[in-house]
Amino acid sequence: MKYAVLLPVAAGVTADPAWIGAYVRHAEACGFESVGAVEHAVVASGYSSVYPYDTSGKMELADDLDIPDPLDLLAFLAGQTSRIGLATGVLVLPNHHPVVLAKRLATIDALSGGRLRLVVGMGWMREEVEACGADFDSRGRRADEQLQVLRKLWADTAPEGATHDGEFFQFKGAMSYPKPVQEGGVPIHVGGHTKAAARRAGRYGDGLQPLGVAGDGLKALIALMREEAEKNDRDPDALELTLGHTFAGITPEKSERLAARGASRLVLRGNPTTDLNEAKDELSACAERLGLA
Repeated sequence: MKYAVLLPVAAGVTADPAWIGAYVRHAEACGFESVGAVEHAVVASGYSSVYPYDTSGKMELADDLDIPDPLDLLAFLAGQTSRIGLATGVLVLPNHHPVVLAKRLATIDALSGGRLRLVVGMGWMREEVEACGADFDSRGRRADEQLQVLRKLWADTAPEGATHDGEFFQFKGAMSYPKPVQEGGVPIHVGGHTKAAARRAGRYGDGLQPLGVAGDGLKALIALMREEAEKNDRDPDALELTLGHTFAGITPEKSERLAARGASRLVLRGNPTTDLNEAKDELSACAERLGLA
């Protein structure tokens, strides 16, 4: 099992360079596999969209909370560390033009020595997606095409370059360098709780990160991802499953049970605190309980 750390955005500390740098260096020293950075390009004050992962319909983050750009944050953390993986969790894909995004992701992967993992979602906040210039209702079709564009621009297509003629994006002879260090490009995982997310992971992704799903619902999403992979001549056994848990609640026994359900990675979240020593102690205690290096 791989153990990742969700950066404590709710504490309002992820834009503090000294705080977040020390926190992630400690996570690396504790033996955690990776850290994950969330995204909201904007949060609409008093948004009317329904947050699907809480019965209140509202997310826990305040409208005016510091939420730094995840890719810029991960690039900063790459320079602060040497081993720990760098992941989005999740990147709101409709907010980004895929040609520009392909270059940004490849650059971080190259400069970090191949440590980047991309977790994407379709976004639930209509106000945010529309503020970024995308049509909310067609974001699923757009996302499928975006993932194809990323793969094409990361592939070695020289000297002709990459060509794409789709519904939303078109280009010919596009040469995008540097390429990602990782063979096959930056791993792409799909986050979400819907059947569409599971199908997208099976068709285009390297894994699924279900959000707010458990029990029979989780089993159904996993089965759907695997079925879609087989339909598209992809190996379902090569796809990873990432689940969420808490620092306080995870134990080796719970980890084993989640592994038996197919999980290969757990993204752990802690109690929001601005006290760096308290946050580091939480990492240390969890790492010791799980037997990490």
